[in-house]
Amino acid sequence: MTLARVTGTVVATIKIGDLKGYKLLVLQPVDAQGQPKGRTMVGLDTVQAGEGDTVLIIDEGNSSRMILGNSMAAVRTVVVGIVDRIESGGGQ
Repeated sequence: MTLARVTGTVVATIKIGDLKGYKLLVLQPVDAQGQPKGRTMVGLDTVQAGEGDTVLIIDEGNSSRMILGNSMAAVRTVVVGIVDRIESGGGQ
């Protein structure tokens, strides 16, 4: 899984059947401090995330298809969680 920030949505009035009913989000991968890391991508929203949210994504086709319950779905990236906060060990 990877952390990402939702930076926008993609509006598509016509989509293949596998994507119908799902919102498409523009995602910027980030590190644990929230700094951009890597290339922007588009992912399928399964958790009702919105712009500005930090989310967990799966960016691997087989895992994404398993989450959707469709082994033939034309999808690679899926948003699977909305992050409330990130904590790191304090080393105390």
